[in-house]
Amino acid sequence: MTSTVPNAVEHADKQQPPITMFGPDFPYAYDDFLAHPAGLGQIPATAHGTEIAVIGGGLSGIVAAYELMKMGLKPVVYEADEIGGRLRTVGFDGCDPSLTAELGAMRFPPSSTALQHYIDLVGLETRPFPNPLAEVTPSTVVDLKGESHYARTIDDLPEVYRQVAAAWNACLEEGADFSGMNQAMRERDVPRIREIWARLVEKLDDQTFYGFLCDSEAFRSFRHREIFGQVGFGTGGWDTDFPNSILEILRVVYTEADDHHRGIVGGSRQLPLRLWEREPEKIVHWPYGTSLAKLHDGGPKPAVTRLNRTAGNRITVTDANGDIRTYQAAIFTAQSWMLLSKVDCDDSLFPIDHWTAIERTHYMESSKLFVPVDRPFWLDRDEKTGRDVMSMTLTDRMTRGTYLLDNGPDHPAVICLSYTWCDDSLKWLPLSANERMEVMLKSLGEIYPKVDIRKHIIGSPVTVSWENEPHFMGAFKANLPGHYRYQRRLFTHFMQDRLPEDKRGIFLAGDDISWTAGWAEGAVQTALNAVWGVMHHLGGQADPANPGPGDVYEEIAPVELPED
Repeated sequence: MTSTVPNAVEHADKQQPPITMFGPDFPYAYDDFLAHPAGLGQIPATAHGTEIAVIGGGLSGIVAAYELMKMGLKPVVYEADEIGGRLRTVGFDGCDPSLTAELGAMRFPPSSTALQHYIDLVGLETRPFPNPLAEVTPSTVVDLKGESHYARTIDDLPEVYRQVAAAWNACLEEGADFSGMNQAMRERDVPRIREIWARLVEKLDDQTFYGFLCDSEAFRSFRHREIFGQVGFGTGGWDTDFPNSILEILRVVYTEADDHHRGIVGGSRQLPLRLWEREPEKIVHWPYGTSLAKLHDGGPKPAVTRLNRTAGNRITVTDANGDIRTYQAAIFTAQSWMLLSKVDCDDSLFPIDHWTAIERTHYMESSKLFVPVDRPFWLDRDEKTGRDVMSMTLTDRMTRGTYLLDNGPDHPAVICLSYTWCDDSLKWLPLSANERMEVMLKSLGEIYPKVDIRKHIIGSPVTVSWENEPHFMGAFKANLPGHYRYQRRLFTHFMQDRLPEDKRGIFLAGDDISWTAGWAEGAVQTALNAVWGVMHHLGGQADPANPGPGDVYEEIAPVELPED
């Protein structure tokens, strides 16, 4: 395993089918849907050229707009900031443009198969991401309570870490039927997936991640729980997730979303930008050579300031320039809290239960800081120990996680000095980028007293605190205990035949609408749900040989819990 603490029970049979992030709540094969030669569906010729508002130019919005355009519709994209959303790749002032930092999404699991479809479509390359103890990571240092341990594999760490790994595997097996679900998902055995998950949703919806650990005999030791929280599995410490619903964590481990990560060469923002410019080979209504950029004369429309319903059950959009347009349908892909604050909305846009779900959405904070350096000096060897002078670092100090990102031994490189979530992120919030860097260098100096990181820095730091970003107000959704029903309302909103007619026509999408928030795959899947919803709303349909997510909904609908 590549994790500090494995996030899955290892299987002897290495030839098992690969896993995909298509369940367990809604086990629909989005990758098969996208790959089918019949395409995603078609709309009546009378609807060709119809304008559809797409609010938000992140990955979800751009995927939705791209697929709507291919069907012969005219997506009108609104974006408050820049195309890409939380696929935000930035450079360093005065440095080589090839030197970049990923302020948002930076690592993607192979189980993100719908996402991979678009990565392949636009010709992007990926490479392994240097997570703790990953094969591509030269070395890892775990520093807890002032004591550091150098490792290349988990076997190099003290016995207590292997005990914690064993406790986590036992906890998953005893409390969440991990092996059974893992096997069912690999085989895409939908009845078995639904059987296991229905039982767990009913049993665990009110349980926190931490409570789940405490209920396990394997984690009766507080010391083991503490180490697990600080070091975690996959990408590092998970104690910031301890208050969240255990169902959120199970979705991650079942789909192996936190392991075997890859990064996009050149930066993740290239994906939405290339889709924006791409001229599809197969397109309806529009002439060959049409792209989203050409339909928008180069750039999207500005931020949306008001959304309201108007005569004929239309959706009317007012933007920051004062332009008012009315549409037969709209897709809202920005973070849902924007509907509560930045956008003036009619209450009639959504049913009251959906407004409640939007209001109860729980977002996690997250901060990062990157610096450019002259070379990957961390690969230098200490003459006395023979070890790398610096390593990928997990610690209970302020930095929490430090990642070393190189482009070859003779090229400038980048260090993510700190990546933190929740309370750990809030500790950085009042500090400027330079103040943050100074604290981080001090913490790392205590772990690596013989290494002068500062002398290698060749530019100013770049940083982000997503909770302070005006168009986001948080990094990603993470359900609290008891939030399953709210998430189900948001995810299933694209199935609008069950809604009153005066509540139809606007569709929610984005990773916070998905069951896999915080992962780009969820943004893609909900975009495809919304595309199916718009197509159905306009009288279109999918090819019978390639049924869409709404066509098979009754067979695989998410578990419905009673409300009384």
